Amino acid sequence: METFCNFVIQKGKNEPFNLMTNSSDSILCQHDVLEFTQVAVQYCALLEQSEGQSRKDLCATLLKLTPLLYLKAQLLPRIEGDGTFLPDEQVTEQDYEYVRGSLASVLGNEDEYLDVVYGEMLQTDETQWKRISEHLADVYQPVRNFLATCQGGLEDCIQDALWQLVDSFELYWGQSLVDAMARLHHIAYAIKVDENDEDTEE
Repeated sequence: METFCNFVIQKGKNEPFNLMTNSSDSILCQHDVLEFTQVAVQYCALLEQSEGQSRKDLCATLLKLTPLLYLKAQLLPRIEGDGTFLPDEQVTEQDYEYVRGSLASVLGNEDEYLDVVYGEMLQTDETQWKRISEHLADVYQPVRNFLATCQGGLEDCIQDALWQLVDSFELYWGQSLVDAMARLHHIAYAIKVDENDEDTEE
């Protein structure tokens, strides 16, 4: 799959994401949008090259990036749009499965977990099996599509893509990001506490 990894490595950590626009009036030049793209590139690059990483290192990096991505998404400007100029999505089903599968492989038996899902008005609840890898891939897909539109440099398309990104954040992938963070925290800290308690008992 085509990834941002080589771009990030070639440009170096201190170089900005290459926004393809020649206009200082572009919405991409707004401070909050620019900062979001910087974090988004790091997030996408991390997921695209997650294969072969240790679970400890991956979780540690994700616990730094995911809260930052959530914060920067909240600060994005709310603009009007109707999807007229939305380009075709760049993330294919194969791309999604590659990212999800790579994450699942690294997370191993910590990927799947049982979650309580509350029904309408909290009157009923049920348990469902969920996967951290799916949460993270569900975030990757809209974010990567937005970055691909930014690379194209067409202002009308970028504005519609930003409108779609913010709308889907509020309705969908923002919650996926929160769910992933909760489980990553559990892996990084709750399991460590349990292990320490067992050592103390011994």
